[in-house]
Amino acid sequence: MTDRHLPMVVPAQDLPARVRIHEVGPRDGLQNEKRTVPVEVKADFIRRLAEAGLTTVEATSFVHPKWVPQLADAEELFPLVADLPVELPVLVPNERGLDRALALGARRIAVFASATESFAKANLNRTVDEALGMFDPVVRRAKDRKARVRGYVSMCFGDPWEGAVPIHQVVRVCKALMDMGCDELSLGDTIGVATPGHVLELLSELNEEGVPTSALGVHFHDTYGQALANTLAALQHGVTTVDASAGGLGGCPYAKSATGNLATEDLVWMLHGLGIDTGVDLDRLVATSVWMAAHLDRPSPSRTVRALSHKE
Repeated sequence: MTDRHLPMVVPAQDLPARVRIHEVGPRDGLQNEKRTVPVEVKADFIRRLAEAGLTTVEATSFVHPKWVPQLADAEELFPLVADLPVELPVLVPNERGLDRALALGARRIAVFASATESFAKANLNRTVDEALGMFDPVVRRAKDRKARVRGYVSMCFGDPWEGAVPIHQVVRVCKALMDMGCDELSLGDTIGVATPGHVLELLSELNEEGVPTSALGVHFHDTYGQALANTLAALQHGVTTVDASAGGLGGCPYAKSATGNLATEDLVWMLHGLGIDTGVDLDRLVATSVWMAAHLDRPSPSRTVRALSHKE
């Protein structure tokens, strides 16, 4: 890729010098695919992402195969990539899932909570408090084993059943997860309805309630085309961890016409243009997403992938 196919670097004031991209394509992206991707392809996907410079690649989820059949090969996949010199977080839903992950040597664990009662009921068949009660021993046991724990909080900005989510409701769940011992929280805009002012207000409220910006990551969906704008707002607040999915893999089953996760390539293009270091080789990343799109037999929804893969 030549320089004429890269953005002009024009740094902006008061932005982080470096951003860690938390790549979720192999887990959050592939779990939404209708077709099951062969385990060898998944392993190669993760390796290619690591070779492109991504230092955190969420590998899989140790949930019951009945609920997420696309990730039923977690026990087979994780040993195939465990030797990679990158962080390989895995999602666990409960203590049984934690046991399965720890047995394979996983040392970065994630739990998935909800800020709303409706989604907690739909996703976990529990109330918010019952779900938090289920996660408490998971987080504490993982920490006892010296694992690093991330808490996902879904529906932070809007819920398909409840509408706009009160900020204090989100803060309560976030504080509960931090009190359990989570090292990091990922604030999820699950149906993609957030706007920059809403993002800044939530981040400010979390800070006021004792949750430091250094413990926060953001996870935006691009349903209404707001993911990059929301990411920039979070960066202006000081957030340095951003979730994204290679090629824009993954969608949201709770919002009609959802365009899914923020594409890693689109994020990298913006960050590089701002002079923010990511450590990611955009050329190799685009090639990886083109390769995966061929395996999925459909084009990547990422605008940057489409633009750069057609350049001479």
